Amino acid sequence: MNAPTVTRKDLQTDQDVRWCPGCGDYAILAAVQKALPELGIQRENFAIISGIGCSSRFPYYMNTYGMHSIHGRAFPVATGLKVVNPDLSVWVVTGDGDSLSIGGNHLLHVLRRNVDLNILLFNNRIYGLTKGQYSPTSEQGKKTKSTPLGSVDAPVDPVAFALGAGATFVARTIDREPKHMVEILKQAEGHRGTSLIEIYQNCNIFNDGAFEVLTDRATKQDHLLHLTHGEPMVFGRDDQWGLVADGFALKVVEVADVGLDAILRHDERGTPAYHAALDALRLEGGPTPIGVIRSVERSTYDADVNAQVAGALDAKGPGNLQALLRGRDTWTVA
Repeated sequence: MNAPTVTRKDLQTDQDVRWCPGCGDYAILAAVQKALPELGIQRENFAIISGIGCSSRFPYYMNTYGMHSIHGRAFPVATGLKVVNPDLSVWVVTGDGDSLSIGGNHLLHVLRRNVDLNILLFNNRIYGLTKGQYSPTSEQGKKTKSTPLGSVDAPVDPVAFALGAGATFVARTIDREPKHMVEILKQAEGHRGTSLIEIYQNCNIFNDGAFEVLTDRATKQDHLLHLTHGEPMVFGRDDQWGLVADGFALKVVEVADVGLDAILRHDERGTPAYHAALDALRLEGGPTPIGVIRSVERSTYDADVNAQVAGALDAKGPGNLQALLRGRDTWTVA
């Protein structure tokens, strides 16, 4: 007997969605509720874990298992959940402040361990819940309530952070690209290991238009590089620009000058150096890549831990906790 199909309506709750009107979080919620029913996973096998921030209200709006945890600590909570119940599809919802400030250490370790989780990192380059302070991803010179003369901090690049931590799946999408976002969400769930998706998300109250050049119809085609594995990396209204190798870096050229065959094809299984160079283009006036930047395979933390436990059980048996607690074995500390 086939299990009943999950629908978008099944994933909606009776809670009023309390984000500011016009917030990009609405688009992300809609994309998640569209993508999850297409995964073939039953509703009781989803769990959504969040930290603190506007984005972290997400579990209240999803009719699945979930937990609204504490600031920056969604990653260890999700790790524990995945290890003890590896059959769950575990999603972590976090913001740029929650994940890269107080949660930066936990994000580092979940990425290097390659726990089989899906991380949705909402990046609006501002602290929205606490009313407009600069965040770890705010640009230098950003004037906010906490930096009235402009921020002197160099911003964190979430993609570069993830690549440096050894992430096996790194992608980027935008709240104004709903079809693209749904596809990236599905690819993330299909990946075995930690999937990190940076989602550019507009905060229309405290940082409106932070990504306007990437979402405005008049400019986005000349500034967005849509990545597809194995396809030439071209962009522009008429695909007039493309990427070629320039030593260890990449550079933008006119396709007409070099020919399409000279344009590099995206390799999501390439080297970390290539993926870092691809992400760095936007910092040098080049296009912003969206799509799957990196996707490689290696063993996962949760599978390795459970294999280790199974090996110990095979070697020594299941043990007896009560016998251990009531036994006569003692330790003497000299």
